[in-house]
Amino acid sequence: MFRRRFLVSLVLSVPVVFFSEFVQDVFGYTAPTFPGSLWITPGLSVIVFAYGGVPFLSMARTELENREPGMMMLISLAISVAFVYSIASLFIEGTTPFFWELVTLIDIMLLGHWMEMRSVRQASGALDELAKLMPDTAERLTEGGETEEIPVSELGEGDVVLVRPGASVPADGEVVAGESSVDESMITGESRPVDKEPESDVVAGTVNQDGSLRVRVTKTGDETTLAGIMRLVDEAQQSKSRTQLLADRAAGWLFYVALGVAAITAIAWVVAVGFNVGVLERVVTVLVIACPHALGLAVPLVVAINTSTAARNGMLIRDRIAMEEARNLDTVMFDKTGTLTKGEQGVVGVETADDWDEKQAFEVAAGVEGDSEHMIARAIRNAAQERDIQRASVSNFENLRGLGVRATIDGESMHLGGPNLIEKLGIDRPDDIADFAEEAGVNAQTVIYLIHDESDVVAAFALADVIRDESRQAIEALHQMGIEVAMLTGDSEDVAKAVAAELGIDQYFAEVLPEEKDTKVAQLQSEGNLVAMVGDGVNDAPALTRADVGIAIGSGTDVAIESGDIILVDNNPLDVVRLVKLSKASYRKMQENLVWATGYNVFALPLAAGILAPIGILLSPAIGAVFMSLSTIIVAINARRLRGVDLSA
Repeated sequence: MFRRRFLVSLVLSVPVVFFSEFVQDVFGYTAPTFPGSLWITPGLSVIVFAYGGVPFLSMARTELENREPGMMMLISLAISVAFVYSIASLFIEGTTPFFWELVTLIDIMLLGHWMEMRSVRQASGALDELAKLMPDTAERLTEGGETEEIPVSELGEGDVVLVRPGASVPADGEVVAGESSVDESMITGESRPVDKEPESDVVAGTVNQDGSLRVRVTKTGDETTLAGIMRLVDEAQQSKSRTQLLADRAAGWLFYVALGVAAITAIAWVVAVGFNVGVLERVVTVLVIACPHALGLAVPLVVAINTSTAARNGMLIRDRIAMEEARNLDTVMFDKTGTLTKGEQGVVGVETADDWDEKQAFEVAAGVEGDSEHMIARAIRNAAQERDIQRASVSNFENLRGLGVRATIDGESMHLGGPNLIEKLGIDRPDDIADFAEEAGVNAQTVIYLIHDESDVVAAFALADVIRDESRQAIEALHQMGIEVAMLTGDSEDVAKAVAAELGIDQYFAEVLPEEKDTKVAQLQSEGNLVAMVGDGVNDAPALTRADVGIAIGSGTDVAIESGDIILVDNNPLDVVRLVKLSKASYRKMQENLVWATGYNVFALPLAAGILAPIGILLSPAIGAVFMSLSTIIVAINARRLRGVDLSA
């Protein structure tokens, strides 16, 4: 709306400025005259006022009703006084109309608000993205053992549904038959698929992996965990407090200052020379130039450059207020999985028996896992590839559910699996490997064993969710800025403690459910902290929305992105540091611009009121408009300097 009104008003303003007597005198030209040419300026000005000025008058009414004068009332005061006086000047001799000042003021304010609105997007899509996690249909088992496809909305408590590999669980329930692993990372934050067997609970929206499950429905509709998360997101969105903009506060002060100066001007001039048209012109001049173009652009210009600068550095701003608040952060809370870590298993250590070396262990292990799509298999293959180790050729590959895998290499049997496999085969581990496994357990790492000929443990691999190198740098940089770091995770206490210790995190919260993540943010806020939340999953959505600044990882889920105030395009925690730096730099520019914009008033208002009239210095409306333009140019140049700010982390 602002863009359309700005473009139309701009086109209509060109003839108004061209036919203005003041502009003709300044540039030394004479506009052509023809029948009706005298009415071009007032006629088009009326249209610009009615079309371009109406939004400001409408919004000023809201400020008036709330008794909170701000930018809208200041703009409306200036354009209304200029309009009424200019129309009256057509019929009163000895007066000078303000038509060109009127239309340029409206144009500049429309431009500023268009730029401002472009930079703000409300977090409106999170609930839609959450809803997409739920399947539309479910396969319900009939009494005869057959399946029938029905809408999820028709499921009832006690129904049994079939969840095939790769399908989403349609409702909260309990497994009654089948074994599989389920990816619950989007709900619980757990980085590893969770094994499910009869009597295990499953949650709506989670994704079944490699086996079929029969699930008895225990909760449907609004009672499911996912529906609860959706309610939390909705509540958190609505609970955001209204932050009054700095420019609005400045405009509110100027509104009262303008009225005060205008009243003093009227009284002083009436006392000095009596009431006449000149006194009226003094008062009108004060009220018109009290609203400088620069004040309307002081914040929007910085915001526009801030937005583009952030985008070039991999940060997309969806909420301008949150971007401004980032400068005051004293606590940054990170989700662990997928944010501080890569969200995938990786080999973080290896130990071999005396007659085996690391290269041989990786060759065999990567070969045995060559046909498996399990995340542990991918981790071992990736580790071998990073070390430029070729996989051994295998045959007779076999998946041992719940135990591991088996294959044949050069006619010899090789097994790869966890502690359950060791127990099943009834073999002992060498002391070095046992010590290695014990230390890995202390660090909450998963240990996988390579077993030769069902009798000898020849190697052990420690796997964990790999910590990003940038996480260490980001936390150190935040600490240097005086910002505390917290971590939220759905993982176990041991995992959380190990990650927090390694990264130097100030405090952590483990085994946290989605609704608890939300309350943890609220808890820190209740202690007087300004909190940023950084996350990438559905389980982070309520916390992202509740936080003072919600920072979503761009490669995370759409729900997290839609819930965040600021999106980091790359999975790089260092961007949080850059964000805080840019926020601080942008706020400094806003303050500087507001000083320039309001400084104009400090200089111009007394002159417009006629404080130097006794010595022959009186600011005319036309000269006041020139100073107004100069103030705008200075503000624009200062805002552009933001592009060169150093964001190195």
